[in-house]
Amino acid sequence: MQTTPGLAITPLRYDPAFEIEEEGEADTTKGMLDSLKHISSTTYEHSGHATRSVHAKSHGLLLGTLSVAEGLPAVYAQGLFAAPGTWQVAMRLSTTPGDVLDDKVSTPRGIGMKVVGVPGARVAGSEGDATQDFVLVNGPVFLAPSAKKFAGSLKPLAATTDKVPNLKLAFSAVLRGTEKLIEAVGGESGTLKSMGGHPETHPLGDTYFSQAPILYGDYMAKISLAPVSPELTALTGKELDLSGTPDGLRDAVMQHFATHGGEWVLRVQLCTDLETMPIEDSSVEWPEEQSPWVTVAHLRALPQPAWSEGLAKAVDDGMQFNPWHALAAHRPIGSIMRVRKAAYAMSKQFRAQRNDMPIAEPRDLAMLAPLTAL
Repeated sequence: MQTTPGLAITPLRYDPAFEIEEEGEADTTKGMLDSLKHISSTTYEHSGHATRSVHAKSHGLLLGTLSVAEGLPAVYAQGLFAAPGTWQVAMRLSTTPGDVLDDKVSTPRGIGMKVVGVPGARVAGSEGDATQDFVLVNGPVFLAPSAKKFAGSLKPLAATTDKVPNLKLAFSAVLRGTEKLIEAVGGESGTLKSMGGHPETHPLGDTYFSQAPILYGDYMAKISLAPVSPELTALTGKELDLSGTPDGLRDAVMQHFATHGGEWVLRVQLCTDLETMPIEDSSVEWPEEQSPWVTVAHLRALPQPAWSEGLAKAVDDGMQFNPWHALAAHRPIGSIMRVRKAAYAMSKQFRAQRNDMPIAEPRDLAMLAPLTAL
């Protein structure tokens, strides 16, 4: 357990004055909602089924358990992690686009984690629930520094939804080649990856990040999920041949969990300096030399069917993974997180109404157990 490095840091205590609303944030939110609704409406018109405006396609739907570590230093023993305990978790692996594409259009991957049965004071809007969600992507920083910049980049992207899929395949191949050249000389382009240039690698070997910050009890933090079991670390950077397999990522995840389980560590990076670790600019990677990642819990998943139509109905359609499903101790902070609240509310309402299926927060995951039994 990586607790020793964190003992040397002095994290900043959260102060509401640290959050500074961006100019025109209400207009930014409206513009972003218009773009996201356009994506959802377009895909619904073409398919007759309402999906998420981002991360529409799932590649794995898993059940696991999250065990909070014992003996955490006081600054890390906060909120959900204040005391040792074991919680049920539902996991959803996905890729970022709002349209359901051939996996050869290779984009960043995400993991949504829903920790179930969590007691404690809640953020506004989630009173009565008992879940803590973490929404993670396999890169340490968000593509845009602020909500306004993100909304600006989202508008042209929305216009390409469900259009010219074969052109997207060809464009993705070009972008992947360019990204390989950049990485060969030690670089990396989040922009190229987001547009379809992500390497065709196994999603179970990746490390995932919250990118934007949340409260961590009295402090502020980013969250990360990293593979640690040999079965998963063997997949880090492993290339997949996705030719002729439009659902190749899903096939790879299902193949792994048919015979193997997996273990990850959930890690926390506490903010120690607002200059080098800003909470209003999610495009900045927080320096590890100032605040290392510290393990606070282990996530384990046993061998299981990792995707099925029944699971997709229950999880893809019947659940939402939303950072605002949270304990008050882990309230999202910063402009990216603030505008996300309205976006998630809109997406939930759109999907529930079009699919005629309620989306509710579970109090346990017993209803999913028969769908994940080998």
